[in-house]
Amino acid sequence: MDELFNGLTVTDVHDDVYRNIVSLRVSEDLYDDLSVNPDAWKAAVDLEIATKQHTYTSHQPVIARPFEEADYNDAIEYPFRHWSSTRYSNGSYGVWYGTDTLKTSIYETVHHWRSNLLKDVNWQDIEGVEVDRKVYLVRCEAALLDFRPKIHTHPALIDAESYHLTHQVGARIHHDGHPGLISQSARCKGGDVYAVLNQRVLSNPRQFCYLSYRIENGSVTIERKPSEVLLHI
Repeated sequence: MDELFNGLTVTDVHDDVYRNIVSLRVSEDLYDDLSVNPDAWKAAVDLEIATKQHTYTSHQPVIARPFEEADYNDAIEYPFRHWSSTRYSNGSYGVWYGTDTLKTSIYETVHHWRSNLLKDVNWQDIEGVEVDRKVYLVRCEAALLDFRPKIHTHPALIDAESYHLTHQVGARIHHDGHPGLISQSARCKGGDVYAVLNQRVLSNPRQFCYLSYRIENGSVTIERKPSEVLLHI
């Protein structure tokens, strides 16, 4: 581990990165199962807005806050509140993941959707299984540890199955208080992944596009718009 960290360089990032998350293309009313009266739905929404503690303050609070806060919660805050075991976390702290391109984000999330989520319920090969996703651009302003030059000496950093080494790397970075790292994608050749442990370096989430993933003929079809195929993986 010491040898891996010796000679590490830092990349000063001031750029937008792609954040690809599960989301609906068409919004659903969260309270329509509580009442058949639309006025009751509105009353429930108004109550939630009035009583819920805000996690994000807009510069234009009267006009923009409900929308900007929703984007901030979805695109940035969620993994810091809901910890899970990932490539650079054993589940005892949160890590936010972004990518350098839309393509990299697709390859990464298709793998986790099919090989992890669907495989858990044995749905990975069921024809027609589908999920909608939303892609954000998020501003990252941070000096990140750059592990890309270390890949040739430590290929376990991008091991397709084992997270043994990367869990150690994440734990060290979390302990030392670094904001995060850059490494090569394990799923997309030539792609880069940003693993961020400090949400303060992330800001300005903007919706970029919607995507749909669907199991077809043993592979995953990705559409940016209905019937507009972007990729087959």
